[in-house]
Amino acid sequence: MRLTYRYWGEITPMQHILRKNNQEIVYLAIRNWQASEIIDLYRAGGWWDMGWNPASIAPLIHDSFLFVIALDTLTDHAIGMGRIIADGSSDGYVQDIAVLHTYRERGIGTTIAVLLRSLGVALGLSWLGLISAPGKENLYKRAGFFPMENYTPMNLDEERSHGYHDAQ
Repeated sequence: MRLTYRYWGEITPMQHILRKNNQEIVYLAIRNWQASEIIDLYRAGGWWDMGWNPASIAPLIHDSFLFVIALDTLTDHAIGMGRIIADGSSDGYVQDIAVLHTYRERGIGTTIAVLLRSLGVALGLSWLGLISAPGKENLYKRAGFFPMENYTPMNLDEERSHGYHDAQ
């Protein structure tokens, strides 16, 4: 297996190519991609609401601190993705790791998580966190992430927050 990783158009020592059954998967850090392929990945992750605007994909990719795809070079399609949203100087959050159903159980999601972790640290992030979907914890443990004891993930719920006062 040859290890290479394409990062925003430049070849670096971290480029990673996985060959299996005459299939070559290349991992790329991107700033833009075909929206329909990214939407397919969001659907595979169970996150795409049909009411969302496909035009939101371009800024979502471009404005992420780091956005990585797994590309099947035989089909020339993105078959996996993940990203980091970050302040650019210390803290970042791993988001949206998804792999198309027909490509799962091949280590692609774990490879994406490892690349996000490694590149995030190399780019200056000293803290990376994430929220794992139930049952996916081992994917992240294999990539070096572990549960944060005594912390609770929280989410804004507009319907339940009505009646609470905004900060003055």
